[in-house]
Amino acid sequence: MSRERVYLFDTTLRDGAQTNGVDFSLDDKAAVAAMLDRLGIDYIEGGYPGANPQDTKFFAEKKDLAATFTAFGMTKRGGRSASNDPGLNALLDAEADAICFVAKSWDYHVDVALGISREENLDCIRESVAAARGRGREAIVDCEHFFDGFKANPAYALACVKTAYESGARWVVLCDTNGGTLPEEVSRIVAEVVRVVPGDHLGIHTHDDCGCAVANALAAVAAGVRQVQGTLNGLGERCGNANLTTIIPALKLKPEFAQRFDVGVSDEALASLTHVSRVFDEMINRAPNRYAPFVGESAFATKTGIHASAIAKNPATYEHVEPERIGNRRKVLVSDQAGKSNVLAELERLGLSANRDDPRISHLLDRIKEREAEGYAYEGADASFFLLAKDVLGEVPEFFKVERFSVNVERRWNAVGKLVTVAEAIVKVRIGSEIFISAAEGNGPVNALDVALRKDLGKYQSLICGLELIDYRVRIFQGGSDAVTRVLITSRAADGETWTTVGVSPNIIDASFQALMDSVVYQLVRVGATA
Repeated sequence: MSRERVYLFDTTLRDGAQTNGVDFSLDDKAAVAAMLDRLGIDYIEGGYPGANPQDTKFFAEKKDLAATFTAFGMTKRGGRSASNDPGLNALLDAEADAICFVAKSWDYHVDVALGISREENLDCIRESVAAARGRGREAIVDCEHFFDGFKANPAYALACVKTAYESGARWVVLCDTNGGTLPEEVSRIVAEVVRVVPGDHLGIHTHDDCGCAVANALAAVAAGVRQVQGTLNGLGERCGNANLTTIIPALKLKPEFAQRFDVGVSDEALASLTHVSRVFDEMINRAPNRYAPFVGESAFATKTGIHASAIAKNPATYEHVEPERIGNRRKVLVSDQAGKSNVLAELERLGLSANRDDPRISHLLDRIKEREAEGYAYEGADASFFLLAKDVLGEVPEFFKVERFSVNVERRWNAVGKLVTVAEAIVKVRIGSEIFISAAEGNGPVNALDVALRKDLGKYQSLICGLELIDYRVRIFQGGSDAVTRVLITSRAADGETWTTVGVSPNIIDASFQALMDSVVYQLVRVGATA
């Protein structure tokens, strides 16, 4: 039996950016888009060009993505033509494959918020879709507050959906904008909508204010829609959006959906989902939710006892899916085999081969557990994990040894009478029998240390030329007077490759220097340097 296609639409870079405490740089946006593309997401919404300088810049160049790169914005305003609407023209000028227009579908909002006639609102939808298609773009219409609008005035809400579809929109998306609709309502209302517009042109966009965003999205798919919108780890304003890291494995692995539908995520990509989820949390400087469905650290964890004994004999009796399918792992305190399997999988992913029976693997597993207890986290720091594994396997030469470093931060008046803060660092390095002492100033202590460390590495200097620090994140692993600081540093080489390293210490400067050291050593390893 052939399966119907369900398309995945990610709004992390727009909806997710509305999360309190989350801000994406341009580099962050590019990295997240690339990660989503590798995962197999069909549509990646990059933001709102014209609304702010950063999003406008992000859409200034065409993206090399297999996914349909999508710009978001309003339909044209009432009372003006499409050609005379600055917001619409910013969308048309953006380097995007598709444009997702948000349109009012609740008559109350048309009357009060827009202050135009209901027929004129339908004209705005028609003309916006026509303008996008006229510029060769795929048109998508998000019907804002659709479910509230339907409950208030079903005929008008359906008229908005039908107008968008008949104007040529590829997708008409039903939005539960305030997150107040329940699954039974979603199922009933979607069933009525598919009588007006074919389900393979309908999408669902749900918010989590009632804790039902994922359930509502799945209910909508079961009722007929064939596009699902959501965000990584459920980011979004207020309580968040539908969580794609839950929706994707539910559609892929649950027989009720897997037997009927096909999504664009391969089995191999699905096995990276846990890694993607945790790396993304590290990128936005957020502790991963250990209790998250499918991808959380505790999603397949069981304490010793009757459940653990049963799992040891037959995992399927207590696990609703195999954790390895989404890249997670079983945590049962009766054997270290699950942990060893996870380490071997990580080594394979990083291109390191090892035999399961190699005693060094158990030693590596012990080192990882010790370090995690100290505050290290390797999900978002592949380069540091790579070096740790290579070190245990006896394959990392000692390129150099830092004998000491010091940092001084001084606040003073400069020559023109301006109060400035200056950071100075000194690093003493031994390479073989040679000693190198370098000093540098920076705009902060970490920058000064970074410059000083890379200022003169003797015979290795040419191999680190062009290496630069491009991101720096700090998290307090353990609060209180004995707080432990975790530092993540992302570096970029002259050839454009980037990697992330981690350092942990009660002293933030020491933690930073550990991560800086790992970054330099990783560069030397990757280019094949010898001691």
